[in-house]
Amino acid sequence: MPETLRLSIIIPTLDEAATIEALLIRLRASQARDVEILVVDGGSLDDTVARARPLASMVIVQSPGRSRQMNAGAREARGRYLLFLHADTRLPRDADRLIASALADRHCWGRFDVRLEGRHPLLPVIAGAMNLRSRLTGIATGDQGLFMTREAFDAVGGFPDQPLMEDIEMSRRLKRQSPPACLTEKVTSSGRRWDQQGARQTILLMWRLRWRYWRGASADDLARAYRHVR
Repeated sequence: MPETLRLSIIIPTLDEAATIEALLIRLRASQARDVEILVVDGGSLDDTVARARPLASMVIVQSPGRSRQMNAGAREARGRYLLFLHADTRLPRDADRLIASALADRHCWGRFDVRLEGRHPLLPVIAGAMNLRSRLTGIATGDQGLFMTREAFDAVGGFPDQPLMEDIEMSRRLKRQSPPACLTEKVTSSGRRWDQQGARQTILLMWRLRWRYWRGASADDLARAYRHVR
């Protein structure tokens, strides 16, 4: 029987060669020994996989799609707790301890507050609004570092196989298991979307997509609209 670890950090990647080494070095330095790091690549055309192999506990190559990649990582993970981390997001120090403490009581899942890093002066306001909205609705986004127990992940059947809003749908399903643990410690995520596309345009786009999803639009239709706008 394989050894059970405390935490598995699962990182879906696609063409992240410019940043993956720094992320993995930082994770290895800041987390405990009973933490594994799984990189699940969706067919990168750069050398993401080659750069990740010496630093990750395991590198998995999977067909592209964030949900598929995260589910593939979870199938191989040995951790009691699962953390799904975007490749452009940095964890606070001792994240493994914070997660274990948060999930030791009545919560079976949760997320961190987020800080957005970038040039746009509105990024602190945007991050504050994201954190408040998440706290009020119990819905988390992938930027906030979703974590959960292995049992909760299995109970909801993993991430839905859809190209967009997989974090929203996962939050909805997990809310039936327990309310989320909303940690005030912050992950730091890239604000490049807002820097490159403009804060106003990005906010309006994301709210429009969420509104349509809430009204019943399919994730496939929304993904096509998102790609067109980008």
